[in-house]
Amino acid sequence: MNSSISFRIASVLLWISTVGLGVPCLMAIRNLLSGRGIPTVLGFPAYGGGGFERHGLETSVPLLLGFLAVCLAEGYAGWLIWNGYRAGAVLALILLLPGAVYWWGFYLPYPPIAAVIRTILILLFWSSLV
Repeated sequence: MNSSISFRIASVLLWISTVGLGVPCLMAIRNLLSGRGIPTVLGFPAYGGGGFERHGLETSVPLLLGFLAVCLAEGYAGWLIWNGYRAGAVLALILLLPGAVYWWGFYLPYPPIAAVIRTILILLFWSSLV
């Protein structure tokens, strides 16, 4: 696999995270602002039932806005990586920590898998970035 393909895949994984988690996050924010609870997706509470709630932190609009900010930053990192910029790779690596906190806190089991894959792809061809 060459660096171009590697970076394209990493970018797509970041964008999938942005859209796949960011759009439902917007729906959850809308629900909370309108006085309804968090939505249920495939029988599971979206952005609920994870570590945050187990430690007494209920899902709230500010918490969801923080997560949405991480999702949007991942999308920007994906755009930068797609265009070959090392700054995007650095941003993607920095976002692993806040992302991991939210994945744990909201019990989101799939994003860590994508994060491992994209991180490996980024690190394999790090020197190819400008």
